[in-house]
Amino acid sequence: MQHDASLILANVIRRKVEETPDLDVLTFVHVGADQQLHECSRSYRQLWENGQRIASGLDDEWMRQGDAFALIMFNHPEFVEAMVGSSIANTVFVPIDARACGDKLHYLLSFSACRGAIVADHALTAVLELAERLPNLDWLWVLDTGAGLDELPSHPRVRVRSLSDVLDDRVPDIAVRASDLQQPMQLLFTSGTTGNPKAIVAPYARFAAIASLGAEVGLQPGDRPYTGLSLTHANAQCITLGNALFMGLRAVISRQFTKSRLWEILRRYQCTVFNLLGGMTTAVYSEPPRADDGDNPVRYVFSAGMPASIWQDFARRFNVEIFEFYGTAEGGLTLNPPGVGPIGSIGKPPSHLSCAILDENGNQVPPGQRGEICFRAASGAEHPPVAYLNNPQASADKTRGGWFHSGDIGHKDAQGWVYFDYRDGSGIRRNGEFIDPAQIEKVIAEMDSVADVFVYGLPWPTCAPGEKEIVAAVVALPGHVLEHSQLLAHCSRYLPRNLLPSHVQVLDEIPKTASEKPLERILRESLEGELSTASTQQQTA
Repeated sequence: MQHDASLILANVIRRKVEETPDLDVLTFVHVGADQQLHECSRSYRQLWENGQRIASGLDDEWMRQGDAFALIMFNHPEFVEAMVGSSIANTVFVPIDARACGDKLHYLLSFSACRGAIVADHALTAVLELAERLPNLDWLWVLDTGAGLDELPSHPRVRVRSLSDVLDDRVPDIAVRASDLQQPMQLLFTSGTTGNPKAIVAPYARFAAIASLGAEVGLQPGDRPYTGLSLTHANAQCITLGNALFMGLRAVISRQFTKSRLWEILRRYQCTVFNLLGGMTTAVYSEPPRADDGDNPVRYVFSAGMPASIWQDFARRFNVEIFEFYGTAEGGLTLNPPGVGPIGSIGKPPSHLSCAILDENGNQVPPGQRGEICFRAASGAEHPPVAYLNNPQASADKTRGGWFHSGDIGHKDAQGWVYFDYRDGSGIRRNGEFIDPAQIEKVIAEMDSVADVFVYGLPWPTCAPGEKEIVAAVVALPGHVLEHSQLLAHCSRYLPRNLLPSHVQVLDEIPKTASEKPLERILRESLEGELSTASTQQQTA
């Protein structure tokens, strides 16, 4: 597969146009200002024709093969059309969270040396405010999302035009220039939950490998997959979108994730499978139970991070099976199909991969002992190199010793099933015991007044070396007030003393990445500031 150019995205779309040109392969849905669901769809023919128009527009902007441009929008059909156009032109697209602004946005655009951007109207101001600090930025195409932008602003140096002008042009006939699966397809930024994100130089081969998993991840002809995850993240882009496009499955994609409308969307579009990441599972589970929770068309949930503490309750309540998996954008994969592996396990690697738990010296550890989750070929061959843009040291470290190093800590049981324990550096140890945050989150999520919860560890001067205090960040349901004493009293009824939170952080919203991962760093810094201020006030009182 590594050298099969027919698996380059644009070639796949062109081939599908010959087979099923008018299949409505993608349906995009969003909640409008009237709180109703609105939709638009795209066929293979539309994806190809608009991809051709975008490729022609990139030529008009003097974009050379290998040049980078950003996609700054939520999940719109134009995102996918730009992916196709970039593949035709053999440029490199850079997906960026549409909520990014200020220094974060500047870092993403400058580090990736983007020469242009296709940007949603609501994010345009944030980009233009940075234009003078982005000398590589030459052009902006603006997507009209109905955000109320009356007219396009001008800029003395950066060319600004409407994306609709590009898409209203005639359909050209540009040959697909991408010719090698190892050519870079995109710069995919890591989540950056602990600092500035790294930019993965992701080749066409990586997208094609994930998009070709199909039956290995449980998909069947006739399935209708759904995702509310951002297309800036590998899960939505490669697993849901990629497999739908490669298999001809009629996928449904929400503009943004909405847990309150999730099951309504799944029922309306008769979706048979949807994807969840760790933080989302607790949020969905914390929604108030309804009599019709189990009345839905979903066959299974493809989950990365389903807490063992709610696994069976989640499956029973919503009448679904859980297909648990683990993977990263750079590499590695384990699968635990429904009814095959033990509850709580992330599975075993597919036949072409080997997974080992290694200590800090690169030695395999015995079952039950924690270490880093690592991968290489089942044949024993070294893992292919991973490239991070302008970061040769991180690139070399990622595959040192021939193993792909995930940076995640886990263990195996005696039968070889793999378990994820925590991200390296983010585990919680208290009074000599490793704490499972999911166990605490389940108890809190089952409170009638809780809409969302995330439990994390906070290093504190009074803790023993390597240990942390337990913090529960919680969001109240509308119309409810969460009292600290009430929450702690509830936890005391269901949790042992060592699992009781030391601090309760009541928030309007838990800050999350585009992939719905809670931003622990932001929460921790906010709480540290509050605790420091309170300590100072006590000392001066």
